[in-house]
Amino acid sequence: MWLIRNKDQSALTDEELIAAYRLKNDKQAVGILFNRYAHLVFGVCMKYLKDTDESKDAVLQIFEKLHTDLRKHEVQKFSYWLHRVAQNFCLMQLRSNQAAKNRADRFVQDEKTMAEDMDHDHLKKANEREYELQLLEEAVSTLNEEQRICIELFYLKEKCYNEISELTGFDFKQVKSYIQNGKRNLKIYMEKKNHVQQ
Repeated sequence: MWLIRNKDQSALTDEELIAAYRLKNDKQAVGILFNRYAHLVFGVCMKYLKDTDESKDAVLQIFEKLHTDLRKHEVQKFSYWLHRVAQNFCLMQLRSNQAAKNRADRFVQDEKTMAEDMDHDHLKKANEREYELQLLEEAVSTLNEEQRICIELFYLKEKCYNEISELTGFDFKQVKSYIQNGKRNLKIYMEKKNHVQQ
């Protein structure tokens, strides 16, 4: 490694920079990789996201994520690997945006339906639903941190077990357990509160 120390960092190969980062937590090495490849990542993001500001944000997020990813993955040819990472990131963003759009569409549809039929029963059901949602929000806040994080990622962010595991650092079995126990605790809390209300 003494060769790397004496060499100007900007002259190092991608592989040498990655090695320096992994060995000495040299964040400057990632900065050099950013300078080399930010334009490539931006191009990939523009291709998929078709929005300049969104693409700039995506570039920053992708390079921020590299601090973790470079420690987890064995990278052979950095430029190809980074291209794939950027591509996957954009596809995830698009899926997430589509899911948000679907939720918004459902909300608009619900609002339309409510406007068309505002009789007493419908209003009563809407109030009950609102109460249930408030109660659920209250119930979620009572969960321990691990259960709450996993429940929110699974149900609100619509992440799968593997994605939750990657985001939180919990292993697959822990994620499954936190979600199952969280659901059970939510049910107990809701039943108790509904019983008290009656």
